[in-house]
Amino acid sequence: MKQYFISLRYILSIHFLGLAIFTLFRIILYIQGHSYIDEASRGFLIQSQAFLRGLWMDNVVACYILVLPLITVSISSLFNYYGKRLYKSINLYFCIFYSIAFTISAADIPYFDYFFKHINASIFNWFSYVGTTVGMMFGELSYLLAFGFLLLIIISFYIITHRLLQMFLKEIGSPVKKTTGVTKLAIGGCSVLIIGACFFGIRGRTGYNPIRVSAAYYCNNTFLNQLGISPSFNLLRSSLEASKSENQGIKLMDDTKAIKLVRQELNITDSLPDISPIARNITHIGEPNRKNVILIFMESMSAKLLKRYGNTQELTPFLDSIANNSLCFDHFYSAGTHTNHAIHSVLYSYPALMKHNSMKGAVIPFYAGLPTILQDNGYTTLFFMTHESQYDNMNGFLRTNGFDQIYSQENYPKEKVVNSFGVQDDFLYEYALKTIDRESKNGDPFFSVLLSISNHPPYIVPKDFKAHSHTDETRIVEFADKAIADFMKQASSKPWFKNTIFVFFGDHGKKVGEPHSDMPLSYNHIPCLFYSPNYIKPEANNALGGQIDIGPTLLGLLNIDYTNNGFGVDLLHDKRPYIFFTSDDAIGCIDHDHFYINRPADKQEWLLHVKNSVEQEKIINPALQDSMKNYVFSMLQTAQYLMRNELTGKYKGYIPQ
Repeated sequence: MKQYFISLRYILSIHFLGLAIFTLFRIILYIQGHSYIDEASRGFLIQSQAFLRGLWMDNVVACYILVLPLITVSISSLFNYYGKRLYKSINLYFCIFYSIAFTISAADIPYFDYFFKHINASIFNWFSYVGTTVGMMFGELSYLLAFGFLLLIIISFYIITHRLLQMFLKEIGSPVKKTTGVTKLAIGGCSVLIIGACFFGIRGRTGYNPIRVSAAYYCNNTFLNQLGISPSFNLLRSSLEASKSENQGIKLMDDTKAIKLVRQELNITDSLPDISPIARNITHIGEPNRKNVILIFMESMSAKLLKRYGNTQELTPFLDSIANNSLCFDHFYSAGTHTNHAIHSVLYSYPALMKHNSMKGAVIPFYAGLPTILQDNGYTTLFFMTHESQYDNMNGFLRTNGFDQIYSQENYPKEKVVNSFGVQDDFLYEYALKTIDRESKNGDPFFSVLLSISNHPPYIVPKDFKAHSHTDETRIVEFADKAIADFMKQASSKPWFKNTIFVFFGDHGKKVGEPHSDMPLSYNHIPCLFYSPNYIKPEANNALGGQIDIGPTLLGLLNIDYTNNGFGVDLLHDKRPYIFFTSDDAIGCIDHDHFYINRPADKQEWLLHVKNSVEQEKIINPALQDSMKNYVFSMLQTAQYLMRNELTGKYKGYIPQ
């Protein structure tokens, strides 16, 4: 048993040595980027969190390296084998894999200095240009310094581990010839515990989701958030993400042709090429209206659930009543069929690219949109979600792109969590209301986003909620509507209410009634209501619109000048010929009377007649079909081009402070 614990001490010593060297690389990165830390973030406690989170993430990488030697030592100890060859092999294994990890960390230092992001899967693109890449590395002093430091670290690591091995072999001595059953049982029990702890270290946390890059993000300083990211972990995660089919990209038309068509459709003549091919300045007459803004993403709220759009079950009395007192867009569509699509589209005016989750990548891009524009105009920006902040990488993505504070399941009492999606809508609204009320007292206007969840399976209908419908699927809709009604009733008594614009919309729809096509419109046709009784005149607006248009339309109402680097338009001043959306495997484009569907993988397409937002029979109209096809294809292809070339921020090379 003594030899077993000595062997554990040996391999764990190397584990902790690896963590210490990872921390050394992080200290160098910290010194290099210290100028990026603003005055508000220079306190010891806030900066130390970056190192603690970095250690947490480094431990994931170290546990990946540790798990095989740990299993090997546990098995060999059960058979009372502590041979020199085995442990020399283990030592060599550690040297090889830590050398790889240290190489990534060393290369990350000049890489981060140049790109302001950690090394990621994009480096594999350089392998096609070996000569140029090698020339760049050895022709640049920063790379030579990093290479020299790497050699010093690897040699030092080899020397230290070799000495640890010699000390271990000397201390281990000659094992006893026979191991009793009790000793084997003890070794087996200890091994199960420590190997289990190692796998827990790989997973990184106890929550619903394993650790993601988003776990490093904790404050409003972009550099400190990125400081906690492990370069090796980031490279591994980004490589896995890049290999997924949904991230392989779309090939609908030539990029140049697509950009030209988009510029024509969006009437872009005076563009800003230093930002992107579609960036344009939007100006207004007069001063901005410093109204507060509250956006409410209503989970799975299809327009088909409202009486206004033909539902006869009286499921949404509040939404139907408020629609009559709002600027109500009756022909409004979600960007996709997932919540991540809605967040990305509503806040940053980018369309959904089928299965692709634009927030989930290990490399978090910069976007200019509602949060960043309002933040630049002095707004306090808040985001409230029901579930864990790491879900869909929301914490990292939203903190990087304009949100001062994120509130999530981690902030709520554990007894309020009802399922894997966290708390219910009523508690979310109650918590948000108290927080908004507190934040409003600082005198700055606020921008708050509330992401509901209750209308998502598994449905949890509170036992004390009285509904008149009889299935959980409809009763939960009644509950979601009632939760919003209670929120608005309480909000109306607050001093900031009269100076606030509320925007209610579905994050996407759901199947309601019988599907009539490969893309049932109930999944994408959603309600969209702009409500402010003291500011917005009630109107039933017939314009075609989508989630990408919420930001520009809202900024128009606020009379704020900005640079539009997205695909949305102000629906009160600009009219679309069509609006478009996607599902995981299909693309849709619609006007008031026609619906074009394309399935790229199957090379199939249809044009349908539409009446009252219900798909009807197929029709033949080649000219219209080509027009709709070119419109949606050009929008999606251009969006992908801008995202892949990192042209989505405020300007090229944008680094927020």
